[in-house]
This record gives sequence, C-alpha cells and structure tokens, in this order.
Amino acid sequence: MGLSFNPADYDQELAAKRQRLIDLLVPFNAPEPQVFSSPTEHFRLRAEFRLWYQDGQAHYAMFEPGEKYKAVLIEQLPIASRRINELMGPLLEACKAEPLLGRKLFQIEFLTTLSGEALVTLCYHRPIDEQWDAAAQVLAEQLGIMLIGRSRGRKRVLQRDHVVEELQVADRTWSYQQVEGGFTQPNGHVNQHMLSWALDAVGENTDDLLELYCGNGNFTLPLSTRFRKVMATELSKSSVRSAIANLEMNQVDNVTLIRLASEEVTQALTGVREFRRLQGIDLSSYDFGTVFVDPPRAGLDPATLELVRRYQRILYISCNPETLANNLAELDSTHRITRCALFDQFPYTHHMESGVLLERR
Repeated sequence: MGLSFNPADYDQELAAKRQRLIDLLVPFNAPEPQVFSSPTEHFRLRAEFRLWYQDGQAHYAMFEPGEKYKAVLIEQLPIASRRINELMGPLLEACKAEPLLGRKLFQIEFLTTLSGEALVTLCYHRPIDEQWDAAAQVLAEQLGIMLIGRSRGRKRVLQRDHVVEELQVADRTWSYQQVEGGFTQPNGHVNQHMLSWALDAVGENTDDLLELYCGNGNFTLPLSTRFRKVMATELSKSSVRSAIANLEMNQVDNVTLIRLASEEVTQALTGVREFRRLQGIDLSSYDFGTVFVDPPRAGLDPATLELVRRYQRILYISCNPETLANNLAELDSTHRITRCALFDQFPYTHHMESGVLLERR
C-alpha cells in the first residue's frame, strides 16, 4: 500500500477487487461472491516504523515501495488502530526524554488488539540490559502497555511476549494468544467475518475435519465446534506453541495438533511414510469428510492437491486469488464451487483474501 490513500475511493476499489475475483472464477461457474468490507480507517492492528533523524530529532518514518532511502515522516497513521495512534506521540516523546530508552533506537513495532491490549517492541543498535528494563517498566506503566526490547542477540521481555485477542464468532467469544513477531491476521474486523463465514460454510457435521496450515489456531478454534474431531497440522514451532496455548485457553478438547508440513501429512495419510510425531495417533480412527486449507501465497503443491481431492468437501481460504484459480483448475474435474467470498483484509492495496467451498461432483 502506498502512504497516500483516500477513504472516498474505498467503495470503488472494493468493487474492482470483487470484479477481479469474479473474472478469475468464471471458468469454474462460481456463484456470486459474498463481499465482506473493511472499516475505511483504523483497521490495521499491527504497524512497524523506522526512526528517521533530522536535526538530531527522531521521527516516525515509513517508505514508499522501492524507496528505501526516501523517508516519509509520520506523526499519525490513519489506517492503524486507534490504540496505535494514541500511543505514537507519547511513546516517542518519552524515548526522546530518557536516554536509556532513546539512545540508538532505530525501529518501533506495535501490536494491538480489538480487545484493547498493546505490545510495543523497541529495537536498538546497542546492547540493552537491566538498566533498560527499569526505565522501560516506568514507561510501560505510564502508557498501560507491554514492552519488549530487542538488540543484537538480546531480547528483554517485560510482562509477557504476547497479547490476548478476543474475537466474536457467531455467538461465542474466542481468546487468542498472539505472539510478538508471529503471524496474525492484521485486520481484526475482517478476520471475524472470515471466521464467521467459514463456520457458516461448513455447517454442522458428524464426521471429522482435516486442517492444513493451521497457524496459531485462528480457524481451528471455531471450526472445532462443527465437527466430531479435528486433526490440525502446522510446521512452524512458534505457531504450534501458540495453537496449543489457544486450545487450552478456550478449553477445546477435540483437536489433535501435529507439527508436520503439508507434504508430510500427505505422506502419512497415504501410507507412504511413518512419522515419529504421529506415534500414539490412530489415523484410522478419523473419518475426514472436510479438509480445510489456508496455504501460503504459492497455493497448494501438486501432492497436497491430490490429497485434498480425496475428500467430499474442501474449504479453501486464499491470500492470492491467482494461485487459487490455478489450484481450482486442477480440482475442477472432481469438485465444484458452491460458495464464494471476498474478504477485504488489505484496503487500498491490490491484495485480497478470498474463500471458496468446494463439494465433490
């Protein structure tokens, strides 16, 4: 996204995204997509700023794409959450006033939640130690935030290294541990729409769900209420740790979480290879009727495509509509699209999230 945007253009830009998705899905006779819009301002829960020094004074700065040496100085960022905008000025002024906080500070990262929590990471070109801790603790208490300090090879955590988000999905509130530096959906309002749509799309089921790329359990938690059992897989160790914490925090007991890549899941389920991480798990006890995938931008690899083709229903959330269309071309011979949605996670950019429910022909 460029740093210049106009909320008055939002509806037109969203309409263009909708048409782009429709055009990509024409070959597959997809139904009309449901469109879930974003707030036009204060929608982004994360923000990262470099510090730019002019006349010895630090300023927040961002850079237009491809212009890494041409700083745009910023005092407020309307696309960022209101909490981020409230904190920007007081935080920077406090760092300017206290050398233990401000000396060789080069980057500030904000992570906020719809539930009101804020975690700020201060990044330094110098070592930080217990003296930094004492000054940072005073600042954290003044602003009502959690603070982390980072310098080369060092990480100083005050309070905790994560926020706890609360998302309303259907008639239930779910709590999520979101770790500093880990992946989380940046647009909380649209994330709630995504989760609610996925829950509605799968309906009530008496069989089981296979989930690939489960991350921190963003979708896993609400989807667990619609199936007998869930087997969820994720490769990232930090995401697995958060997913386990989130299952425990929400008292979800019908999910088995396995740290495997999607290719390894394919090998395990097709009997090609055995994995030590699957010891004690009876794969034959699962009756998978639905597979849920939320892959990276590259989409599904050929082996995973062949795996998901085996199931009656495929729920596919995509962050790249072009690779989604490529994958659908492979699945079209066995499955048809019965539901479709556009989620505007990233207003004022060409990026968009989409979702399709495919059912066996």
